[in-house]
Amino acid sequence: MPAVDPWQAHGAVVDPERRPDGVIEQALTVFLSGAECPFTCSFCDLWRWTFEGPTPPGAIPRQLREVLHTHNATADATTPQRLKLYNAANFFDRRAVPAEDLPAIAALAAPFGAVTVESHAQTVGPMALEFRDLIAGRLEVAIGLETIHPVAAPLLNKRLDLPRFERAADYLAANDMDLRVFALLGAPHIPAEESVEWTARTVEYAARHGAAMVAIIPVRGGNGEMDRLQQLGQFVPPTLRQLESALDASLGFGRAVVTVDLWDAEKLPGCDACRAARIARLARMNLSGLLESAVDCAECAA
Repeated sequence: MPAVDPWQAHGAVVDPERRPDGVIEQALTVFLSGAECPFTCSFCDLWRWTFEGPTPPGAIPRQLREVLHTHNATADATTPQRLKLYNAANFFDRRAVPAEDLPAIAALAAPFGAVTVESHAQTVGPMALEFRDLIAGRLEVAIGLETIHPVAAPLLNKRLDLPRFERAADYLAANDMDLRVFALLGAPHIPAEESVEWTARTVEYAARHGAAMVAIIPVRGGNGEMDRLQQLGQFVPPTLRQLESALDASLGFGRAVVTVDLWDAEKLPGCDACRAARIARLARMNLSGLLESAVDCAECAA
């Protein structure tokens, strides 16, 4: 497990992203270091990038300031349209992001037209309004819905039911904030043969409740609990083909932009002969939103 420095972000990346209006914008994602999330979801491995105890006041602004300085110092630096602040926990948890740091964070975010933060549905409330009013751009809140499977959802240890998610979604809509949703592929306790179907159902549900963006995330093993569940037969790692099928089945739900998370996609179980072509197809579909012909692979057919 890596040592986490409270005063240093552990990464940043700039990626293109399609929005509901069809515009492709550049997004700078900053992976912040902070206090561990109090919601110990069984599938999550983000606790590796957190630490015990509250985030020290001033730490988040310093991390963000250093990332922006490094980005702006590059030869071809331009200001991305969107800033994503992912702190591996809940941005509106005062233990993770001290309230006194919000004005400094907002000032650093001023050059961006939009800001995305992540939060459990239970921490969406007045602090979101406060931050919305401080930033110059539009606020988007990313919420992990994960799955609407009636058996699996309560077993994820997320402490989230559908009425609570709906209240958070309605709150954001009523207060002119955008909603981004994370949906899992391969959630534990869902039979592997039903995984794609339940992912698509979850995406459709999120879109129906106002999500502007929905990201499908394949569940990874390796956090200890997922390995235990795999040994018990309650978790089967999703495959690259399943990830393709999940995106294929999830396009066209209202105005929501549906994408798949390609982080470590090359490690998903699949055919080595066509892996690169399949990942490239998914990357193109993430940006276009258009269904492409399936990859034809002689090795898979054999």
